[in-house]
Amino acid sequence: MQAHPRFEGTESYVATDDLKLAVNAALTLQRPLLIKGEPGTGKTMLAEEVAAALNMPLMQWHVKSTTKAQQGLYEYDAVSRLRDSQLGDERVRDIHNYIVKGVLWQAFIAPEPVVLLIDEIDKADIEFPNDLLRELDRMEFYVYETREMVVAKHRPLVIITSNNEKELPDAFLRRCFFHYIKFPDRGTMADIVQVHYPRLKQELLSAALESFYAVRDIPGIKKKPSTSEFLDWLKLLMAEDIPAEALHSKDNKAVVPPLHGALLKNEQDVHLFERLLSMSRMNR
Repeated sequence: MQAHPRFEGTESYVATDDLKLAVNAALTLQRPLLIKGEPGTGKTMLAEEVAAALNMPLMQWHVKSTTKAQQGLYEYDAVSRLRDSQLGDERVRDIHNYIVKGVLWQAFIAPEPVVLLIDEIDKADIEFPNDLLRELDRMEFYVYETREMVVAKHRPLVIITSNNEKELPDAFLRRCFFHYIKFPDRGTMADIVQVHYPRLKQELLSAALESFYAVRDIPGIKKKPSTSEFLDWLKLLMAEDIPAEALHSKDNKAVVPPLHGALLKNEQDVHLFERLLSMSRMNR
C-alpha cells in the first residue's frame, strides 16, 4: 500500500495533535475532512497550511447563500451561445466553447493531487451537500451537453468548513471525517500569539489573555471575540504602546479594555460589559 503524505503542522499555523490526526485520517481514508468550529478559529487557514505543508496546489470554492452544487462542476453558457449564433460566430459549432469548468472539474483534471477547500458549506441551501454526494464519493460526473464523463485523475484532499449555521444531512456526514476545532485554551492561544508576535512582552500577553478570556466568559454576550480579533487587538495594543497595567485597575480588577472595538463588535455587548463592571464595583 502506497504511503500517504502526512501533515505535521507548519511554523505559521499552530495545529493541535487532534487536528493533525484528523487531517491525516482524511488522507488515509481518502474521505472529505469536515471541519467545524467557531468563526475565527482557523478553519479556512487550515486548508491553506495543509496545501503548503504537503506541497500541493490549493483550489478554493467559497460558498454563498445562492451557490448551487452544479456551479462546482460546470455551467453551460447558453446565453453567450445564442448571441454568437445570431452574430454568425464560428465558435457556436463547438459546444465546448460554452462550457465553463467549475472548481471541482478543475480539481479532478489537475495533473497532480490538490487540496480542495469547500468553504462555509452551511451557507448554501440544505440540498447543496446532498447534490455533491455522488461526485465527492465517486470522483466523477457526467456532462450532459457534451456527453462525456469527467473522471478524476487524482483524488483531491477535500476540506469542507462549516460554521454550524444549519445541520448537514446524515448521508453527507457519513461520507466525511469530522473534526471540531475547539476554541484555543490559554496555553494554545499563547503559542498562536508567539507565532504572530514573537517579540511581544510576556507581561502584556498575560494581561491581554486575562482580559480577553474575561470578555469571552461574560454570560449573555452576543458575539464572543475570536482568535483573529484577539490578534488584531494585540497588534493595536503594541502599535499604541499600551502598557499591561492599562488592562487592569490598581486593585487588579477588570476594566473596559482599551481599544475594545477590536473585541466587542456590537453596542449590546459593550453595554453589557460596562454594566457588569459597574455592578462589580458597587458590590465590593
